[in-house]
Amino acid sequence: MLATLLSNIHVLNLVKGTLNDGKTKMVCMPGLNCYSCPAATGACPIGAFQAVTGSSKYSFSYYISGILIFLGVVFGRLICGFLCPFGWFQDLLYKIPTRKFSTKGLTYLRCFKYVMLIVCVCILPVLMTNDSGMGSPFFCKYVCPQGVLEGAIPLAIAKESIRSSLGVLFSWKAGILAVVVVLSIFFYRPFCKWICPLGAFYSLFNKVSIYHYQLDKEKCISCGKCSRTCQMDVDITQKTNHAECIRCGACIKACPAGAITANWNHRQEQK
Repeated sequence: MLATLLSNIHVLNLVKGTLNDGKTKMVCMPGLNCYSCPAATGACPIGAFQAVTGSSKYSFSYYISGILIFLGVVFGRLICGFLCPFGWFQDLLYKIPTRKFSTKGLTYLRCFKYVMLIVCVCILPVLMTNDSGMGSPFFCKYVCPQGVLEGAIPLAIAKESIRSSLGVLFSWKAGILAVVVVLSIFFYRPFCKWICPLGAFYSLFNKVSIYHYQLDKEKCISCGKCSRTCQMDVDITQKTNHAECIRCGACIKACPAGAITANWNHRQEQK
């Protein structure tokens, strides 16, 4: 919640229907937070990256890449667990009291977010550019439900001119948002698990990030509570820093032997 508020501190803009155009918009927030949200403090890393991916002559693209790599190396998918507004939104939806379903039998769908990262964020903006050499932000434009939730809907509510201009593209993305909302009520973080290219990017750094989990195998009693507790379908006893682990801490709390720890120090050999 705190990360969402810090990523959207200009709350009065929601009423006015205007965007923050301050210098902070040149800085990327760590989580998925739409640039077009009236309250947005900064830019979305995926939106900023793909907006300039199609033209390597822009030094700004290296700046964005550097920020993303730095965040990944330091935090890994801890960002997904605690610093992403859309992740928090899904958490809230999952708290709605109703029957819940496991995603353990759907782990093959994890691959789709890497497809989104490679195709929509990297390849298409490079191959399909305008006369100025700029790539179109395909993920933001055609897929991202956060853009509708934080950008289109608040702006449409505040301004009649925007409401009257909404068309097929808005309906398409609103449909994606509706599907994600419904799925999030019954499944834990489906967007994070299956679709989010930002999560896919950060997952590449989970094995090497400064913030990491460690398992003391001498303390581990093989009770299985950690894997049963994990809603990201990770068995930390098999792979301590799994790409899907969002470092939420549920396994640490569940472990009766205190065998799992979170560390910022240098990695050590597993005992």
